[in-house]
Formats: sequence, structure tokens, C-alpha cells
Amino acid sequence: MATSSLPTGIPQTHQALAIIAPREPLQSITVPTVPPKEDEVLIHVKWTASTPLDLHRADGGLLIGPDSPPHIMGTCYAGTVAALPPNPSPPAHIQVGDPVFGFVQDGNPLEAGIQEYVTVPSYKVSKLPRNLSLQEAVTAPTNLITTFHAATKDLELELPWPIPDGWKPKEAESPILIWGAASSVGLYTVQVFSHWGYKNLLAVASRKHHESLKSMGARECFDYNDAGVVEKILAYVESTMSTTTSGTSADGPRVPFILDCIGSTEGTLRPLTRIAEKGSKVAVMLPVINVHAGDDQVPEYEMDVAKVKVDWEDGTVVRGVRTFFYAENPFLRDHFHRDIMPALLEQAAVQPNPQKVIEGKTLLERAHKALDLLRSRAPSGEKLVWRVAGDDE
Repeated sequence: MATSSLPTGIPQTHQALAIIAPREPLQSITVPTVPPKEDEVLIHVKWTASTPLDLHRADGGLLIGPDSPPHIMGTCYAGTVAALPPNPSPPAHIQVGDPVFGFVQDGNPLEAGIQEYVTVPSYKVSKLPRNLSLQEAVTAPTNLITTFHAATKDLELELPWPIPDGWKPKEAESPILIWGAASSVGLYTVQVFSHWGYKNLLAVASRKHHESLKSMGARECFDYNDAGVVEKILAYVESTMSTTTSGTSADGPRVPFILDCIGSTEGTLRPLTRIAEKGSKVAVMLPVINVHAGDDQVPEYEMDVAKVKVDWEDGTVVRGVRTFFYAENPFLRDHFHRDIMPALLEQAAVQPNPQKVIEGKTLLERAHKALDLLRSRAPSGEKLVWRVAGDDE
């Protein structure tokens, strides 16, 4: 396999943000800048976005073994192509200097997103559409690929690409419940399902988000703060069953598809056990949170949904969403970054999450501010984004 050296002007080392131990302050560490080999790309990272996983790693040490630290954080990046491999030919869809963005593996010292330079496989690189900024685009990769992976693998719904002329999903009128619809994943999920022709989207979110969710394609919205939210959802589904032309049948589950974008034992799973029935497919964001992180409490998580102590009706299919395994689907591996995500954003078929920009004099300060906001569960209907290096482009 061909090797390469760094072009002139690219530093031999750079700064990365790392977890040293759970509930300890993050640290800025110096790591090597690794030249790209065959089928890799070196990217100068300008922006990143926070995810709940950052908090689960930092406060709970989720899936970080005792020998793993320092664990470099970050599941997404947005920046510019700094170098391509000399041989063989570089990826056809990008050139040096192109603005790009993508979803990456946190903890991987080469590609984790919260560092100044990342060396990533070329299939994880999306070229920035001309109608977006890097700041806007960085909200998309982690959440959009989670939507596609959960929909196609865990809920077994169809999202063909490109969408065939005249295509209509078999489950177009089946109720699809999206709990946490104003979360970063939820906002993209509503837009994606609506774009592919799923008509009966039921969104659960704070009431202040209902109008915008309906504009994205939700048929009906429910407020999780309402004491009778479960009964309201079931009453709505039962009242509309006779008006749908396909989907729910008399002998099938009233809500056949459920996406839990939060994954909280008490907050989401327990109420969902009262909605899901035999034949329902439930996809749950992992980890399931048993105890939330806080300033004075250690979080507790569960990565196996079968071990969560809630009672599902027999015959309910419950699956944990494991987005990092999306590349096991060869089609998503080859087309998500190269074709699907850039096209959806350029065509405005999906809109980027609203952003809250985290300010601070240093990368470390910005990272700690973002974690504090996640810890307090402050974000609502917006994505936390912040600069890693340089100015926005």
C-alpha cells in the first residue's frame, strides 16, 4: 500500500480533545498528524457538534475500557481537505481545499472529530453543498446517518435511493411514532420520513415545537409533559384507523413503528411499553439511560435493551440503535456520504438543525461549556456547535 508524507505547511502534530477518566476534566493533548494512505483523506477540522454520546463518555465512561484513555472525542467534523493520497488516484468527488463534512468514529485517534486534523476513509467524506456553511452542515452527519440506520435496519422501513419515480412506501399510512421528535435525530427523522412519503408521522415533543414539526411533515403532535400523553396517542390512532387506506389492520398493532430518540428508562421506555403491542417494532437510541448525568450524580447506562427493567407485551420487537455499525450495509457505506446526505441538504429536502454556537477562548473551554449544557439537558430543538480550529468558511 502506498505511503505519503505531509505536504508543506501542515503541522506534524496537532491538538485533540480527550477524556482521561470519567467525570474528570477533559484534556487537550498533542497527537501526530497522519498522512492519508490509499482511500483516505486528511481534513483540517473547523467545526464540530456535540452529541449526547459526548456526555455518556465523559461522565459515565461509556464503553471506555481502563486501558483505552486518552479517548479522543467527536463523532462529526466539518472542515477542508488538507491532503489526498498520492497514489492511486484520489477520490473523484473531492479535491484539496474542498469544504467537507462527515460522520466518524469517536475514540479513534485518527478520525475522532474533536481534533484539528483527522485522517478518515474517503467513504466518510461528504462535499459541502454550496447553499450551506460548515457550521450548518456539521449538524447533519451524526443525526442523519442515525435516522437512515435506525429506519432501514431496526424498523425495517424502505428508504430507496434515488427515490424511483412514482414510488410510494408500502407503509405510507402506517402510524410511525417518533418520541423525542425535537431532538437532533428526531428533527431529521421527521423530515426524512416525510420526504420518502411516510404520511402518518406522530411526533412527541414539547408543545413549543409542534408547529415547526407539522411544517416538516408530522401529521399530529403530542406533548410528553401531558399526564395523559399515552392515552391521547392511542385515542388518536384508534380514531384515525378507519380513515387510512393502508398500514394498520384490525389484527395488527395500533402503532407498528416506534422510534425512541431519547432512550430513557423512565422518560420514554416505560410509557412506550403502554403503546407498543405484539408486532410493533421499537428502535431505541443507545445507551438506555437509567440515571441521568448531573453535577452531583453518576450516570448509569444500559447497552442491551433486553436488560432494561420494563415490561414489553409479548411479541414486541425491541432493538437498540447502533449507528456506528451502519457501514455493514454496503449501500449506505458507499452512498450515504458521497451521494445521499449532500443531495438531501442541497435540495433542501432536509434542513440543518438550528444551531447554538458555543463560544470560548480555547477548544477546551468550548468543550466544557458544551458538556455543561448537555449535563443540564438545556438543548431543545437545537444543536450545539463549536469551532475546533480557525475561522468559519
